[in-house]
Amino acid sequence: MKLYTRGGDKGKTSLIGGRVLKVHPHIQAMGLLDELNSQIGLALAHQTDETLRTQLTRIQHDLFDLGSELMYKQDPPQQVDLVIVTELETWIDELEAKCPELVRFILPGGSIGAASLHVARTVCRRVERELVNVDAAVRQLPYYNRLSDYLFTAARYANVVAGVPDQEYARGADVFKTKKKKE
Repeated sequence: MKLYTRGGDKGKTSLIGGRVLKVHPHIQAMGLLDELNSQIGLALAHQTDETLRTQLTRIQHDLFDLGSELMYKQDPPQQVDLVIVTELETWIDELEAKCPELVRFILPGGSIGAASLHVARTVCRRVERELVNVDAAVRQLPYYNRLSDYLFTAARYANVVAGVPDQEYARGADVFKTKKKKE
């Protein structure tokens, strides 16, 4: 099989159900998923913790599965079981329990592993915004919403593993403590 087909040389590409312009919402979303998956791959390359490595690898596979639903020009058959949302929530809770209490906003960064996870989180948010325009993928939104939460928590945990403290936003009030007192 050749890598190139020349099929997209005139600005169109194929979905299951027909050819579309490369700016079609499905193609735009698939491009962003590819970017997210690549960013997660970069973040994975910077991790030494086996828990994070295992989880990030699993997420890369999940993203391929979710992306396959975008290959249909019309309504895709539901292929992906969104039980993976619950799995992300479990991972978030487990990692968060190993992190210091969050009492202020934090700046993205810290260790290289954490910083790369923060970049992946921002790409994930962009994916989430784009998928709102793709009717066939709207049901996937909870996954991406939770994935960005996971990536934030994973970044904090990566800093714990690296022995690097989160950098707190210096001008922020103790917003989390204030919120808890009001409740």
